[in-house]
Amino acid sequence: MTTPSPSHHVFILMGVSGSGKSAVANQVSHQLNTAFLDGDFLHPRSNIMKMADGHPLDDTDRQPWLQALNDAAFAMQRTQEISIIVCSALKKSYRDILRQGNENLKFIYLQGDFETIESRLKARKGHFFKPQMLVTQFATLQEPGADEPDVLVVDINHSLDEVVAATVATIEGAINKG
Repeated sequence: MTTPSPSHHVFILMGVSGSGKSAVANQVSHQLNTAFLDGDFLHPRSNIMKMADGHPLDDTDRQPWLQALNDAAFAMQRTQEISIIVCSALKKSYRDILRQGNENLKFIYLQGDFETIESRLKARKGHFFKPQMLVTQFATLQEPGADEPDVLVVDINHSLDEVVAATVATIEGAINKG
């Protein structure tokens, strides 16, 4: 089996809903000319149907989805120098599945407090904000600690352009570090 080049890297942009994962990933991907995948696109049909019916996913529902994302990260890494995947990855167990067998995968945690993210969600045009969803996201979040050295942190308490610049700098720093 051919292993990915050690110079090829995958970065998973993680954080709660409203932290800017998709907006940041789109701009970073464009600036760095990287491959980009929104992890939500890999949900199996059963998950999509469950969510469409208004039911939250449980860890059993997420297992095949997280495995598909792990496979996608490995595949992207084989052909791309830098790949970006968006996935909330709120629990350590989810991050463990995502990183399994992939030494060149790192997480970028878009970290922000409840008030900052709540104000951004309320300001979104054409977006119906449900405060309980954000409460649930923060309740589920297991913030990465020192036992997860592959998680890099970007503070989102800045303008989008500044967060994008910090994320680009974080990626470039991680790549140059080896």
